[in-house]
Amino acid sequence: MGVAASVFRYPLMVRYPVPLNALRAEIRWLRDGGSTRIGVIGFSAGGHLAGLVAALAADADADEVVDFAVLGYAITSMETETYRSSRLILLGEDATPELRRATSLDALVTRSSPPFFLWHTAEDEYVPPEHTYRLAASLAAHDVPHTTHEAPWVS
Repeated sequence: MGVAASVFRYPLMVRYPVPLNALRAEIRWLRDGGSTRIGVIGFSAGGHLAGLVAALAADADADEVVDFAVLGYAITSMETETYRSSRLILLGEDATPELRRATSLDALVTRSSPPFFLWHTAEDEYVPPEHTYRLAASLAAHDVPHTTHEAPWVS
């Protein structure tokens, strides 16, 4: 299909912005290696990181910007109380409302954000679909191309 892929193992159990800086370094490395079109795919907390690097394109160097993002059952908001453990690991117990907002994908979307493909399962016990819906609403409000899919729960 002409698509190259790699797995990026980002640092875990570290505070923001360590994982973001690591992913940006990986994207720069891929660009230096000749990649011209780069997308990110992430799931759950990894989806938050993938979405963060995509949504913060305006704050990044040109060689750190991605062309699209695919997020599966991603944590998109650090402002909600859902999936609190992930927020505590990334931001700490004493995270200010400003830091929580600055790491919430729905608050970071701009008209220049890349296209997003979002999907979620209807009955996710850990990350509720509300996360995907919040991001989708922000993408729509900023006219960013995106698609949102909710898969039914199958037991």
